[in-house]
Amino acid sequence: MRGYQIAAIPGDGIGQETLPAAKRVLDVLGGLHGFELSWTDYPWGCAYYAETGAMMPEDGLERLAESDAILLGAVGMPGVPDHVSLWGLLVPIRRQFDQYVSLRPVRPLEGTRRPLRDDSPFDLVVVRENTEGEYSQIGGRMFHGTPNEMAVQEAVFTRRGVERIARYAFELATERSGRVASATKSNGIFHTMPFWDEVVEQVAAEYPGVELTRYHADALAAHLVLDPGRFDVIVASNLFGDVLSDLTAALAGGIGIAPCGNIDPTRRHPSMFEPIHGSAPDIAGTGAANPIGQVWSAAMMLDHLGEAEAGAHLVAAIERTVRDGLVTADLGGRLSTAEACDALVERLESGA
Repeated sequence: MRGYQIAAIPGDGIGQETLPAAKRVLDVLGGLHGFELSWTDYPWGCAYYAETGAMMPEDGLERLAESDAILLGAVGMPGVPDHVSLWGLLVPIRRQFDQYVSLRPVRPLEGTRRPLRDDSPFDLVVVRENTEGEYSQIGGRMFHGTPNEMAVQEAVFTRRGVERIARYAFELATERSGRVASATKSNGIFHTMPFWDEVVEQVAAEYPGVELTRYHADALAAHLVLDPGRFDVIVASNLFGDVLSDLTAALAGGIGIAPCGNIDPTRRHPSMFEPIHGSAPDIAGTGAANPIGQVWSAAMMLDHLGEAEAGAHLVAAIERTVRDGLVTADLGGRLSTAEACDALVERLESGA
C-alpha cells in the first residue's frame, strides 16, 4: 500500500472542525484507492500563541519538512493581530518551503446559489505569486503616537520571482485553453508593475501558442463580475492574486467551497493545501462550517501526491453532494459540518 506522511495543522476557529472532517474523508478514500495517510497533528495557531507567545515552536519548520504534504485548516482569532498570526505561521511556511505558486481553481458547482444574474458556467484558475511582491517585511514606522506618525511598506518584485510564476501560468494554459490574463496596475504603480508587465511579456514570447492579455487589476475585477467565462488562467502578484481569488470564489457561490494549494513545483519541499476561507470565529463551534473548501483542497493535495484518480473521485463526490443539496447553510442547505462530511463519505463508498 502506498503511504504518505501528512502534517495536519487545524489552526483556529472553524479549522478545528473542517480539518478533522477532511481527515475522515481522506482516510475513507485511502481505503478505497489503496493508499494510507499517516497523520501528524500540530496544535499550532493563535491558541498556541496565547500560551507560548509564538504561533509555532522554533523547530516547527524542521518538523514540517519531514512530511510529504501539509494540510492546513485556518488561522486567526480575535485578540491576536492578523499580521502576527499570518507572519508567525503561514508566511514562514510558504517562504521556507518556497511555495511560490498559490494555485486557486474556481468553478461553480451545480446546485450552488450564485450572485450573478447570468449563471453561465465558468472554469478558471488564479495563479498567484506567493512569496514576494507586495507582501514584504521591508519598511517601518516612525513617530509613533504623534501627529507626524508615518508608515512605509516596500513591495519587492524580482526577475526570478516574476519569471517563474509567469512560466507556471503559461505551462498551465498550454494544458487548458491557451489563454492567460495578467493582472497589473502599471498605469498607477510606477516601478513594480511595469517591471511585472515586461517580464511576463518576455516569458509569453516562449509560448507562441498561448494568448496573453494584460488587464489593469481594477478593470479585471469588473470584467470578472460581468463575464467570468471569458477567463481561463489569471496570473497575478501576491496582493492582486489574493484579492481576485476571493472575488472569483464569491462569484462561484462563496469562499466556503474554494480550495487552494501553496505549491513548490520543484517538489524539494512539502506543499501546503488549505481552503481560502478564514477561521470564521463568528460560527466556530456551532457546527455550521462548510467543509467543502477544506475537502476540495485535500483533493488538490492528492493530485499533487500522484493520487489523481482518488482526487477525481473526491471532487465527483463533492459535486454530487452539492447537486443533491446535502450542504451546510451557507449553500442553502441544513446540514451540520459533521452531516455534510457523512454525505461525502456516503457518496465515496457508494462509488459516486
